[in-house]
Amino acid sequence: MFLVNENPSTPRGRNGWLHRIEQLDPATDHQEIHRITAGFEFPWDYQRALEFALFRTYCVPTISALLRRTGEFEKRPQKRYDDTALLMAELVEHGYDSPRGTESLRMVNRMHAKYDIDNSDMLYVLSTFAFDPLDWIDRYGWRPLHPNERLASFLFYRGVGLRMGIKDIPEDFQDFYRFKIDYEAERFRYTEDNHMIGVYTRDLFCSWFPRPLRPAVRQGVYAMLDQQMRSAFGFPAAPAWMTGVAQRGLVARSMAVRLLPPRRRSKAARDPHNRTYPGYPVGYRPSDLGVDQNNGRG
Repeated sequence: MFLVNENPSTPRGRNGWLHRIEQLDPATDHQEIHRITAGFEFPWDYQRALEFALFRTYCVPTISALLRRTGEFEKRPQKRYDDTALLMAELVEHGYDSPRGTESLRMVNRMHAKYDIDNSDMLYVLSTFAFDPLDWIDRYGWRPLHPNERLASFLFYRGVGLRMGIKDIPEDFQDFYRFKIDYEAERFRYTEDNHMIGVYTRDLFCSWFPRPLRPAVRQGVYAMLDQQMRSAFGFPAAPAWMTGVAQRGLVARSMAVRLLPPRRRSKAARDPHNRTYPGYPVGYRPSDLGVDQNNGRG
């Protein structure tokens, strides 16, 4: 059984991790490559990109309708967000066939088994995890992605999808990306369910900031959504100056990150800002996560 290298030695130089990636084969080493990319090289970007990737899936009416019926986003949006983020981070940090990875997949499959979810919707959500972070880093990353990183992301999430029982996952990177683009063109449209799940998610993002800043954060969220998403949610466009400020701020951040030394410790499953499970992963197992687990907090 292949497992990721849990404690790879820190390479020398700012491009040390990139040199390591160049030496690995995505066909056999995609889990290790993806852990380096998401945990060492671009942890902040991956977290932000996956937040908006999940947001993007709520533009599909069948997905938002199911989420609204469950009531999870209305009653426990922070917990729903933390459960998803941490379970996926466990897979990245430890590998999908590791003991913690297997336990995480068991929890994901158990949550999904409670509902009648269309395979095509599951496939679409998987595609956003595989490709949205790549698109984000293309725009805002501190360095260009290596082709090995792109292929590793596709192969990693394809492996996850197969273990989730998702059918008809394309075997080719471009075919899967094309599926994603076509699915959005065909399925994105405004519904009241989209709007309400969008509002709950937008308000969740705003809740992470002091109350006086929340109106500006709300406009910042709108600035990060493309026209296709805003139409599906029924959200207004942000002022042009806000969009410019947001994009320039992200570019400026990438320029600053470029000057930092290589990261010595993976941050894939270590989010100090998760509100539901303080200190995670210390003292927690993946089985502690999920919509059926309240842990005295949800």
